[in-house]
Amino acid sequence: MKQYFDFSGKVALVTGGSRGLGAAICRALAEQGAHVVIASRKAENCEELAREIASQTGRRTLGVGAHMGKWSDIDRLVEVAYSQFGHIDILINNAGMSPVASTSVDTPEELFDKVVAVNFKGPFRLAAIVGSRMAAAGGGAIVNISSIGAIRPQPAYAPYAGAKAALNAATEAHAFEFAPKVRVNGIMPGSFRTDIAKHWSPDKEKNIVSALKRYGEPDEIVSAVLYLASDASSFTTGSVIRVDGGRP
Repeated sequence: MKQYFDFSGKVALVTGGSRGLGAAICRALAEQGAHVVIASRKAENCEELAREIASQTGRRTLGVGAHMGKWSDIDRLVEVAYSQFGHIDILINNAGMSPVASTSVDTPEELFDKVVAVNFKGPFRLAAIVGSRMAAAGGGAIVNISSIGAIRPQPAYAPYAGAKAALNAATEAHAFEFAPKVRVNGIMPGSFRTDIAKHWSPDKEKNIVSALKRYGEPDEIVSAVLYLASDASSFTTGSVIRVDGGRP
């Protein structure tokens, strides 16, 4: 049977990669042969996971501390990754934050700016830099992790929903900008059982409105990421896939 997800010799950069969905994605890419650069705000967490994955898979790994809302950190991250590996073949823009506010009028400007920076400004910049380098080098795949909130917004997280909607728009724009060599796609996850879910109300999952009536498990987003990052999706670009358990 054809090996659809063979990333041997490929280098993947995953932001927000030290925990939750990002960590599951990093492990899966390495298990399928990719060398992995793991980036998030806390360098020690990235380095710890990088050592763990390297020990388990034998792949080359690198943990880098970088704030995805700051373009100077993003520029440094890209230079470090290219200096260590020489190329990036896969970019997973996974870093994000989704704080809530009681009302829109009570949303502080600092919180608004931070949410937009991490969820849109940073991924836009990173995709722009890496995508242009990929195009010049002959190819690559970018996967932006958006949110079902982009098309199902709620008052409590309006800035987050707006930032993710903007990321969806940038996904399509970059798909055209870096075509035909680089493919750019997105995924809109629903509610997943990550460490963030520990802070949610115990009744939230029981009352969740979705066809599958449960949270997703981190591993359940992996197959969609592998598909969009691989040559198996060679005729797919500018698309945003829902992985949300069937949210109405």
